[in-house]
Amino acid sequence: MLPMQTIAVRAARAAGQTIVRAFSELDRIEVSSKGINDYVTNVDKEAESTIIYQIRKAYPEHTIIGEEMGENRVAKSDYVWIIDPLDGTNNFVRGIPHFAVSIAMQFKGKTEVAVIYDPIRDELFSAVRGKGAKLNDFRIRVKKSNDLNSTIIGTGFPFKAKQHTETYMKMFTEVFSQCADLRRAGSAALDLAYLGAGRLDGFFEIGLKPWDIAAGDLIVREAGGTVTDLAGNHNYLNSGNIIAGSPKATTAMVKSFRPLLNDALKR
Repeated sequence: MLPMQTIAVRAARAAGQTIVRAFSELDRIEVSSKGINDYVTNVDKEAESTIIYQIRKAYPEHTIIGEEMGENRVAKSDYVWIIDPLDGTNNFVRGIPHFAVSIAMQFKGKTEVAVIYDPIRDELFSAVRGKGAKLNDFRIRVKKSNDLNSTIIGTGFPFKAKQHTETYMKMFTEVFSQCADLRRAGSAALDLAYLGAGRLDGFFEIGLKPWDIAAGDLIVREAGGTVTDLAGNHNYLNSGNIIAGSPKATTAMVKSFRPLLNDALKR
């Protein structure tokens, strides 16, 4: 899988260059709406095209699933790339320097390679299944937390799934009563990367998409963390509802949230 990691890194850095150039000229960015509270820019599309070009050049038969262009399939393949060219578009558009490129490669349904690249800080988080996780060239590990006391937990409001607002706010209140503080930074991919690097102790969110989660999921797990859905199961890539952290922190959040969930969030 190491050659595929090389391609993923190359693609992420190329997309990052596109994003950084555009970030210096925000007044030229074209923004359009994909749906309620869901926006896309010409930079998202250009960065995604850059990633697809790099992957296609090396692996022309692989399937690619991108946030902006959907599924790009040349032939039936066991190899699937899941890409988010600009996770944190709202931050990007507002000039908030916190966003990332996210690329994951799956083989027969299992994520084998993951890269999350922050082009502003030039921080590249990566993982290969069974080989651990890294920030640039240094190994990273999740912080060991025996409970939620003294932890900082990352989250994201369900602004694309506002039907869950009431339940989410109950979850927010419950975890805030137990932890030291909460962070909502605006990029789920970077939240998961930060968790893997020990900058956050846990993370939870409702209503994410596979391209938001896939790379960060592997990075967290290869850094020694645990990832589940809200019910403590492993359906998070399908449901988009996720809890992650050290094994004990994840268990504590699952236990705290379970009584608060409605039927739709238990699946």
